[in-house]
Amino acid sequence: MTIGIICYPTYGGSGVVATELGKCLALRGHRVHFITHAQPVRLSLLTDRVHFHEVVVQDYPLFDYPSYELALSSKVVEVVEREGLELLHVHYAIPHAYAAYMAQKMLEEKGLYIPFVTTLHGTDITAVGRQPSYNPAVAFSIDQSDAVTAVSESLRTETYAHFDVCKDIRVIYNFVGLDDTAVNPSCCKRRALADEQQRIITHMSNFRPVKRIRDVIDVFYGIQREISAVLLLMGEGPERISAEERVGELGLGERVKFLGNCLEVDAVLRHSDLFLLPSEKESFGLAALEAMALKTPVVSSDAGGLGEVNQHGFSGFLSPVGAVERMVQHGISILRDDVILERFKNQARQVAGRFGRDAIVPQYEALYAEVLRDL
Repeated sequence: MTIGIICYPTYGGSGVVATELGKCLALRGHRVHFITHAQPVRLSLLTDRVHFHEVVVQDYPLFDYPSYELALSSKVVEVVEREGLELLHVHYAIPHAYAAYMAQKMLEEKGLYIPFVTTLHGTDITAVGRQPSYNPAVAFSIDQSDAVTAVSESLRTETYAHFDVCKDIRVIYNFVGLDDTAVNPSCCKRRALADEQQRIITHMSNFRPVKRIRDVIDVFYGIQREISAVLLLMGEGPERISAEERVGELGLGERVKFLGNCLEVDAVLRHSDLFLLPSEKESFGLAALEAMALKTPVVSSDAGGLGEVNQHGFSGFLSPVGAVERMVQHGISILRDDVILERFKNQARQVAGRFGRDAIVPQYEALYAEVLRDL
């Protein structure tokens, strides 16, 4: 099958999932063409089965804002015709499903039909899509899709609650690799991150307000008052300065390390003892799943899809949003004893096994085949 994937090429969860999906599909024998404005950050290798097509947006004096949707839909038409794409998989309703629909209409004028599958990841539904100026376009894009998926039951429910759509939305969870190969010898060593007797606590996100970074720091502050630990923060974003200020206010000094857009995420998570994710909203919680796959238990809020990923009392603990003290106690209960910590580590990995690529990717393949069969 020859598949076009349209996604954001950044570090965000939707771009990561879309890129990893494309790579997995290529390994399973499909030809995959990524169509976006930059090469996805997780797409380090192009092969005879993996291709990248850049969308170039031209400045035009009469446009106050360059139109990415116009450039994207035109590029899709070009790639479909030249490469013989059979199906598009777009990640995010707007602008990607909207652009796919426009490309579909242009191709119909040429006697071609390209079906498209839309995956809803969260922000397109929980934030952007609720804006009055975007709501009708989101609903239209969902209903015009040939098939629609959501990354959690929570997101599926929220979509129906906030949009007047008729389309059947099926849940296909995000996934992770469960590769047991050893860390590359060139990767960072545990001793570079913490002293031998210290627990390593981590957080990874885009540092937006919804991630509640100050809560991450406050939870760590409570834990480290009883247990020797360091906090490693991976990511960048608008709350970085506020986080640094909070670290200073609490006198945490060198016990908190800002790693930025870390290139050794897997290595850091393998060395970690606890992952904190106290988000206000999470449509799925991919960062938590990535941590669990590397045997790191999770203390998180019970927001959105997190309850479908983090199994309370088994892979970690769930608490209401903003319940800092409860999260502190949950963290201490995991970290205080080596035997308990090891049990939670193994259980986190066990839960992550439900979301392995071999369990999830075939669900997308089956959906593609269904869409093509129904044409």
